[in-house]
Parts: sequence; structure tokens; C-alpha cells
Amino acid sequence: MSQPVFSKIAYWRVGIVPVLYRRVPCYKQGGINFTINGNPWFNFVLVSNVGGVGDISAVSVEGYGTGWISMKRTWGQNWECDTVLVGQSLSFQVTTGDGKQVTSHDVAPSDWQFGQTFSGNQFS
Repeated sequence: MSQPVFSKIAYWRVGIVPVLYRRVPCYKQGGINFTINGNPWFNFVLVSNVGGVGDISAVSVEGYGTGWISMKRTWGQNWECDTVLVGQSLSFQVTTGDGKQVTSHDVAPSDWQFGQTFSGNQFS
């Protein structure tokens, strides 16, 4: 919307239009998607189709032979882990900015390959 039109409908004061933002829950069809990339020595996981407030604050991964491992955000919604997880079934925990958490157990089977996408549980 152009500034002149917006200034007709908005409360304009001293050249400033105060804007209030609020988060609204988003409902997504299907589960949270986990796309696994990288190589045998480290994993990049792209997390997408996230419902709820939608902003991810933390992701953890658990292999068949490991406990929960915190992943680091690299950029966007790509998260990385430098633990060797090849040959293990993978589970994921996703935490959003409002503190809600969803766990998806055994999302990727032990024979997963790099480049594959798996679907887990979704925020309700």
C-alpha cells in the first residue's frame, strides 16, 4: 500500500505511524518436515512446515545410539550437528519461540539418505 493511502487510514503523528504486531497461531497441513543434508561427518537439517507460532528457537536430534543432541542454527531454518548419525534412526525435538515443544520419534529410519525429507509430528 502506498504511503499516502496508508496515512489516510492510519493514525499519523509527527511523521510516525505506530504499528503493533502480534503473533497468531498458524495451522499447517501435514507434519513438520525434516530434510537431511550434509555428509557423513556432519548433518544439516532443514526444518519446514512448522505450525504454531512458527518461529523455531531450538532443534535437537537423537540417534538410535545417542542421547538428545542440541543442533546449532546455521542460517534460516537450517540446523547442524557434527555428530556422526549415519546408520541410525533419527528423532527430532522442535521448540518454538513461545516455549512449546513437539517431539517426533524415529522420523527417519536407519537407512535414510542425504537429501531425503521426512515428516514428523505437528504443533496443534
